[in-house]
Amino acid sequence: TAADLVAAAGRRNVRISIEEAEILGTLALGTFAGCDRLTSSEAFSLPSRHPRTAGRAPLAAENPYNAWVWRCEVVGAEPRGLLTGMDIAVKDIIPIAGQPMGAGSTVLQGFTAAFDATVVTRILDSGGRITGIATTEDMCLSGASVSAASGQVRNPRDPARSAGGSSSGVAALVASGAVHAGLGADQGGSIRIPSSLSGVLGMKPTYGLIPYTGCAPIDPSLDHLGPIAGSVEAMARLLQAVAGHDHGLDPRQTAQVTVSDFVGNLRGGDRPRRVGILTEGFGRAGLSDPDVDETVESTATALSALGYEVVRVSAPLHLGAMDVHGSLLLQGAAQYMLDSGGVGPIGKGFYDEHIGIAGASGLQHRGDRLFASVKFAAAVGGYLWDEYGGAFYARAQNIALAMRMQYDDLLNDVDVLLMPTTCVQAPLLPKDTVPGMDAVRLALDPALISNTCAFNHTGHPALSVPVPGPRGPPVGV
Repeated sequence: TAADLVAAAGRRNVRISIEEAEILGTLALGTFAGCDRLTSSEAFSLPSRHPRTAGRAPLAAENPYNAWVWRCEVVGAEPRGLLTGMDIAVKDIIPIAGQPMGAGSTVLQGFTAAFDATVVTRILDSGGRITGIATTEDMCLSGASVSAASGQVRNPRDPARSAGGSSSGVAALVASGAVHAGLGADQGGSIRIPSSLSGVLGMKPTYGLIPYTGCAPIDPSLDHLGPIAGSVEAMARLLQAVAGHDHGLDPRQTAQVTVSDFVGNLRGGDRPRRVGILTEGFGRAGLSDPDVDETVESTATALSALGYEVVRVSAPLHLGAMDVHGSLLLQGAAQYMLDSGGVGPIGKGFYDEHIGIAGASGLQHRGDRLFASVKFAAAVGGYLWDEYGGAFYARAQNIALAMRMQYDDLLNDVDVLLMPTTCVQAPLLPKDTVPGMDAVRLALDPALISNTCAFNHTGHPALSVPVPGPRGPPVGV
């Protein structure tokens, strides 16, 4: 109706009269007829050529940490592939054709994926066996394991504690030995945080190294997929299998995606010899646990004893990374994940046309059931974008460029930067299963995110390696 057009324009701060809307509606009849014709036109889609079971909900006995949200079996046929013999879980934002994909949220309740994501096909082509879909925080906007629609994910090292987030289920499954490795997603630390808290290896690779094609986005400038594994060998194999250019289907990638021989390099490739302890990654006021800092310092001392040269370096802009992250993640989530229904306007490439309809309908009918951290992004990120026209988003992106250059300067002198992954060990989960403000604070806790988020914005690869903690849970380096 004319009123619908007035409202749609108004949401974009464009004011039109009913009379104008009636004229525009008449002009739009051809556009709407064209949209109808699109539904019957031939379109490209990602393939799903490997056999699979219909899948089922996990049994209680096989899900002690609430880390599975769905069980299935999708098997690659390559008998001598990189991943032959490996069981793998994927995060609940990575589509597997014929299986549910819910992004940890009631918003996508009942949604079924229509295709295999590029990374799923690559896992299967390499002989891997996908045994299920792992629990994810609500719309991936939590650094703890408190917000998934299916309930809290518990840490296998101590079930009273958080398994981290938002790739909470993948990390818990790897830590418990239920799978050899898993594929998570990381838009601010969502692979490295649960890996740190759960005591496994987790990597956010270089931006664009692994194609994000077909997966549910948050913000195209932040979206990364990456491996979580219990061993370096398993991590290298999974990374080798899924990395590489996706032939123009993922606009996050450039034509210069370079894949190294990750597996071969384990057996004699170039190794880093000079380690830079990043001063700003330690002693974060009000955030850092001194025992965690001391544990990571001891790791640096151990590296020195093994023959590595260890020096102290400084990147002052690291201390402002949370300001950049707060602006970009909240506004990006509001604009690209929520406003677009999960389609995400990001340029040339492949889009999931089905998730847009499901996401828009789910937000309309069940948006009030979103976890408060997602509502925070919708309200605060949406306000900042609407009120300031994306100016703070743009400013934060430009500061991220300066951050990247500052780290690059350091990496001209050292091979790696070393710091705690998270400033604390795994925190206790709230006892109340109904999320209150304590759960929201835990989901957005800067002690979990402040050291990880910078590298989503700069695009540098970042790896969390577990070491024994000073007490109880492990520490991520």
